[in-house]
Amino acid sequence: QVQLVESGGGLVEAGGSLRLSCAASGIIFSINTMGWYRQAPGKQRELVATFSTGRSANYADSVKGRFTSSRDYARNTVWLQMNSLKPEDTAVYYCTAWGVRLSASDTIGTNYWGKGTLVTVSS
Repeated sequence: QVQLVESGGGLVEAGGSLRLSCAASGIIFSINTMGWYRQAPGKQRELVATFSTGRSANYADSVKGRFTSSRDYARNTVWLQMNSLKPEDTAVYYCTAWGVRLSASDTIGTNYWGKGTLVTVSS
C-alpha cells in the first residue's frame, strides 16, 4: 500500500514563507508525476505545481515567481517552497502522486492523494 505523508503546513503572516514536504512510502518501482494541489474553503481543488519525470516543474499562474517545487526521485519525495505568501493562498494543500508503478510489470500505474495539510496565511 502506497501512502503519501505531508508535513510543513501551519499559520504564517502575509509575506512569510512555508515549506511543505511529501514522502511516498511503500513498495514503489517508479512515480511518473508528483505535485501539489490545494483547496480553499468553498472553492474547487486546483493545481499548484507538478513535477513529471524528465520535465521541469509546472506551476499555476497564481503562484509563479513565489512558489518553487523540487523533487527527489530516489527518495520519492517532493517539496513546495512557498514565499511571499498571501491570504488567498490559505487552503488545504494536497500532495499527489500520479502513475505510481509498484513493479516493472505494472504498466498502468495508480494515482494517489495525500490527506492534506492546512496552510493559513493571516493578513
